[in-house]
Amino acid sequence: MQILYYIGLVIFMLSQNAFGTFQVTKTDEKLKKDKADKLKLPPCRACKIFVDSFQKGFDRTSKFKYEGGDTAWEEKNLGSYANSEVRFVEIHEKLCSELNEGKDQCYQLLEEYDEALETWWFKKQKDEPDLHKYLCINKFEICCPEFHFGKNCTPCEGYPDNICYNNGKCKGSGTRKGNGKCLCDAGYSGDFCDSCTDGYYESYRDEKKILCSKCHKSCVGKCSKEGPAGCEICKEGYLQKQDRGCYDINECLMGKSPCTNKQFCINTEGGYECLECHESCLGCTGDGPDECISCVAGYRRKDNMCINTKQEARTSYASLTRYLTYFGLCLCTCIILQKNLTIAAVVGLCVGVYIMLSEYIANTTDSSQDDFKEQLADQLRKALQDQ
Repeated sequence: MQILYYIGLVIFMLSQNAFGTFQVTKTDEKLKKDKADKLKLPPCRACKIFVDSFQKGFDRTSKFKYEGGDTAWEEKNLGSYANSEVRFVEIHEKLCSELNEGKDQCYQLLEEYDEALETWWFKKQKDEPDLHKYLCINKFEICCPEFHFGKNCTPCEGYPDNICYNNGKCKGSGTRKGNGKCLCDAGYSGDFCDSCTDGYYESYRDEKKILCSKCHKSCVGKCSKEGPAGCEICKEGYLQKQDRGCYDINECLMGKSPCTNKQFCINTEGGYECLECHESCLGCTGDGPDECISCVAGYRRKDNMCINTKQEARTSYASLTRYLTYFGLCLCTCIILQKNLTIAAVVGLCVGVYIMLSEYIANTTDSSQDDFKEQLADQLRKALQDQ
């Protein structure tokens, strides 16, 4: 009974822990949702989101109709469903409910805009089908038309087709805020984004357009054209020649190696990398044991490779032991041969197979040995199953 009590206690504690984790996760999600719902958006953006929510309801009800059953009578006596009060109510009921952020603000706007929204639906929709323009721009003067800014909706510089040379954005565009100055894209500068910044060069220009292209990676600051020949100043790791411009320095060939004596140098574009030598090397030209300049203590050079002396000794001892074993087995076979020819033949065959397998395993790599062992095991399993 005591054991059952402890088991029940453990199960209870685990279930409480899991439930607690679930509750914490659920609470975190609720906090995030509440924070998103209470998020205060800029006035123009909030109005746009409100209009978008209404538009979603408008699209959702586009295929709806009266549900009384007699569509012809209803259309005749109640008017078209498309502009009916029934459809307006169906849109109105779910307005703002699908929003992931700024939901509370949207409901506040619904109270504020409700009368104007109703007026637009029943009286203004035909003449002014653009709800955003009617509500956000003209009625409440919160937004401006696109490419206009400020209190009086002043056109952005270059309006309508060459704003900021088409290389930037007008600050405050579409809102009653901002100063209309150009916020340039990467690579462009100037009051109207009509010049190139450092790191870019002018690759095309006409009366209405300028294109700035990125300088070659070997350049620092300004450049006059594409490629390394266009650089005014070369980046570190490059040298400048009059006919070639900036070219890469091979630091690995410039006198003393910049790497340690257990590393080798690899040249890269504009720099170099130091990679580790093989563990047997003391200085190297590559990462293999056959690319050592000299060997570390415990290794010696053999056939242009650094060999572990202890491993070599163990290998020699293993080989000697193996050959002595072969000799002993052959000697035993010869002794048996003196007594019984048949038994000696069987033993001799087994010894031959053993020697062949031993030599094969001794002279193959570890991966090849594993494959061979798996094949041998499969053959043995099949043989046992057949029996």
